[in-house]
Amino acid sequence: MALPKAVGYFVVLLGLNYFLGKTGHSQSLNVFSEDVMDTKVEVEEIRMVDFDVVLELNMAVQSVQTNFFDQLRTFLKNISLNHPVSTLSTVREVDINFTTGCSHSASVQLCQCEEQFAWSCDKCNVYDSCSDVTTPSCDCINGLPTDGEFCEPIASITPCPVKTTPPPTTACATCVPPQFAGLLADSQNLTEESLPGVLSQLNGFTNDLAQEVVESTATISAIVEILTNVANALANFRPLTNQTSVENILSTVGILTTEAARASWVTLNAETRNVAGIRTNSPSVSSSLLASLENITRSLSNNPFNIATPFILFNQTNFTDTFTDDFNSSVVIDIPQTDARSISVMTFASMDNVLLARDKDNSSSTVINGRVVLVRTRGAVTNVSFTFDVRNTTLVDPQCVFWNFDLFDGRGGWDDQGCVLVDNVNQTVTCNCNHTTSFSILMSPYSPDDPVLDIITYIGVGISMASLVICLIIEAVIWRSIRRNTTSYLRHVSIVNIAMSLLIANIWFIIGASISDFSEKKNPACTAATFFIHFFYLALFFWMLCSGLLLFYRTVSVFDGGMSRKSMLAIGFSLGYGAPLIIAAITIAVTLPNGQYTRAQGICWLAWEDSKALLAFVIPALSIVAINLLILILVIYKLLRRRAVTDSAQASERHVLVVIARSLAVLTPFFGLTWALAVGILISPRDRGIHIAFAFFNSLQGFFILVFGTLLDKTVRSELGKTSQTSSSSGTRSTSAGNSSSAFIDFFRNLGKGRAGYNTSSPGTASGASHSHTNS
Repeated sequence: MALPKAVGYFVVLLGLNYFLGKTGHSQSLNVFSEDVMDTKVEVEEIRMVDFDVVLELNMAVQSVQTNFFDQLRTFLKNISLNHPVSTLSTVREVDINFTTGCSHSASVQLCQCEEQFAWSCDKCNVYDSCSDVTTPSCDCINGLPTDGEFCEPIASITPCPVKTTPPPTTACATCVPPQFAGLLADSQNLTEESLPGVLSQLNGFTNDLAQEVVESTATISAIVEILTNVANALANFRPLTNQTSVENILSTVGILTTEAARASWVTLNAETRNVAGIRTNSPSVSSSLLASLENITRSLSNNPFNIATPFILFNQTNFTDTFTDDFNSSVVIDIPQTDARSISVMTFASMDNVLLARDKDNSSSTVINGRVVLVRTRGAVTNVSFTFDVRNTTLVDPQCVFWNFDLFDGRGGWDDQGCVLVDNVNQTVTCNCNHTTSFSILMSPYSPDDPVLDIITYIGVGISMASLVICLIIEAVIWRSIRRNTTSYLRHVSIVNIAMSLLIANIWFIIGASISDFSEKKNPACTAATFFIHFFYLALFFWMLCSGLLLFYRTVSVFDGGMSRKSMLAIGFSLGYGAPLIIAAITIAVTLPNGQYTRAQGICWLAWEDSKALLAFVIPALSIVAINLLILILVIYKLLRRRAVTDSAQASERHVLVVIARSLAVLTPFFGLTWALAVGILISPRDRGIHIAFAFFNSLQGFFILVFGTLLDKTVRSELGKTSQTSSSSGTRSTSAGNSSSAFIDFFRNLGKGRAGYNTSSPGTASGASHSHTNS
């Protein structure tokens, strides 16, 4: 058996010696082989055998022609082993593989692999790759391995990422990094052999440069185009069985769907948004991404797949007759009866960052409120059921939809054709569809469409604003009378500012409601409206706190002593408007830069889900309600224990305090109940009873201020009666022709003026005797 081997080696050596002699390199031949030196020649055992000859040629570099390896390859392929010696006629050449050639380039030795051969991963990592050719590993290294190993067949090498150096980042938003530009060019000429390497590099570059990728619309577009080219190429290849390649695709796409990429997708979707009268017939980038994934699933083999990446889960399963499975406890798919035998399911954790929540009516007033799931079956499916976990339970009106690539001139949108809503209970939505593709649910921001609520709100706000205007007019008419007594004067200052704050807040509320846009969260006008609504609602409560503190201070202090009127006015205005301004300013400064100041659905009011900014109103408001209730309890206790007074001034002062306590005793629980109901809505947003109660109390706040803050004061009614009698008397009585019309001017002119004295001389008496006039 060994004789044919020995003879074969000998013949090959003779041929090589002849070739090297012709090229002037016969002295450089060095041959090594196995089990030849110990061969025992036994002629009787000669028979057909296979053997390999491994040759190592070492020669001076300067003497090698540039085409030496090509000549040697040609010679070896054409060598004939036939020889006149009879024993050599049994030796036949089967195949010759030329695997590795090493040469010098400048000061570096380069070892290049021939076609269908490559260096293993460890060789590429140790010696560094010297070629950009795409293979499962690399086809050129810098140096000859010291362990004597040569290039190996590509089929026997496990794919590994090519060692790369990340490029310097660039500030160019429209530039594509060179790595992705190169892959984009390579993806246009894919082969089955080069595909794994391209996908491996694509995943490596995307993860290494994730921050740069998600912030660049140009890079995202380039990656989507690469994936589209991959999907198109796979359609012409054999079914894809390489699980590593599929995992590379999913990992790459997962980076593109993260929250950090949302801003880039908003820009890309805005560039392809449907504009009336304009037809582009080109798919959006987001739609192209989803289409490429659907096409890739069509090119997979029937083998089972179970791949989990941080943002995408992929499962391919074979089944018979029926299918039911729960994917990541967020989507349940049920196929009761079908001829299909295989199902592919791709579940996305954050595809809502990519796809527009735009339905077939081109409305963007809805949001994607469940996982997006891509489903493909091999075989016809006419009945498939999906159960989605609802993400935001404050949203309503679920719609079962699929992504229709043909909507809006091929740019894609959500369509409900063939899908119906089956159930909406326990924070899950069940849909039934008669086809398979990419599915999800759309839901509207929670704003209950209830005619009763609309009627209560519109009528109540109208009554409230009218009541506040009447309140301010009354205060202006009686202002000259009430400003004589300090306590009464400060009480009415508080009432005026409470009414003014609520009136302005209601006006901004109407403005905010008119400019709310569900499709635009960062609306500057909406931001301004939210700030002023927040500020003036807070001012309303802080002026109520001023009334409570005034009541407490005048009750526990000596009646005729204490701070001056100007000091108390300064404290009142600092607390009534200064504190709300600080709170409102801090709230907008902290939340606005992160886009979390207003509601995510474009509603002009403080956000709750994102930043809990609404607490910047609820906590101060309810805290003031609690403080005023405590003050009321203490004041009532003090007044009940105080002995009856006979002094006229003290009696009138006591009367004013009783009036303040009575108004606070009504208004404080009223406002507290109103905004306690607001907290109830946050806790139970679907409770219709709480909504109706809140709308009722909130819309009638102005009416309650007019009634309990002004009209129930008998002194106010008395002064109004005197004004009415004066204006209707004859010319023989002393009247002021411009009394009513000049009252507003006097009101604002004398807001901070007036003597603190209470007893005045009667202008109509000659004796100079004083009389006491009580105001409250």
